Amino acid sequence: MHGKQTVIMPVFRDRLGLSIEVAPGIDTDTLGTFTGEVPRLGTIRDAAIAKARLGIAATGLPIAIASEGSYGPHPQIPFVAGGIELMVLLDDERGIVVTEHLIDDAPVFGHAIASNVGVISGFLRQIDFPNHAVVVRANAPADGDAAIHKGVRTTASLAEVIALCAASSRDGQALIQTDMRAHMNPTRMATIGRLATMLCSRLATGCPGCGLPGYGQIGVETGLPCSACGAPSLLVRHRIFGCASCDHSELRPRSDGRADADPAQCPECNP
Repeated sequence: MHGKQTVIMPVFRDRLGLSIEVAPGIDTDTLGTFTGEVPRLGTIRDAAIAKARLGIAATGLPIAIASEGSYGPHPQIPFVAGGIELMVLLDDERGIVVTEHLIDDAPVFGHAIASNVGVISGFLRQIDFPNHAVVVRANAPADGDAAIHKGVRTTASLAEVIALCAASSRDGQALIQTDMRAHMNPTRMATIGRLATMLCSRLATGCPGCGLPGYGQIGVETGLPCSACGAPSLLVRHRIFGCASCDHSELRPRSDGRADADPAQCPECNP
């Protein structure tokens, strides 16, 4: 629906030699929408797997790729916007689900509240409008008035729908939000392309235990020792690598080689 194949297909073709068919006639909005009129059930991994299942049902193929994203407050940095993008390869022949994700530290994501387009010029420059589209709705909609205008990409149409939504809002204001659908947000689309590369690298790595594809990092272990007192800090000590199929796993050191933590990150030194 949202053109993700434009950044996913070339990566899987070039890196893994996979030919991808886009599943026809699937409405992934039934699994949830960014604008909230259809709530997403479960986690983003659940949603991505559900999308992959729809693809398998539509094509009859045993392997499917799907992605899902979630945007809001940054999961690690206070007062900063962030996003999580997740992609899965579902392989019914091998009975595995291989998952990869990344945290987007610099998404084009935001909103403004206005009664007319003239007062949000700074916001529009910040989100690189019209390259990035917006969604407009009443800021305080009256009962039964939940009109949502998606994919707005011209100044003329934006002015029109802001006036329309402001007039129908109890406070006389319209809510303007970045349209986070991939085909309306080129920054997000590029992030999905980077994630596809990461998933291909994971799929190209076999498990040392069973040989199936998809071996990679599955978590972290905190407790990097404090440089002052040696107590476990809040920082990552090891990366946990594991298999998509068997129980094989291992601990690996931090990729940056850091061996101790600043006392500011230690609950003993800085309670």
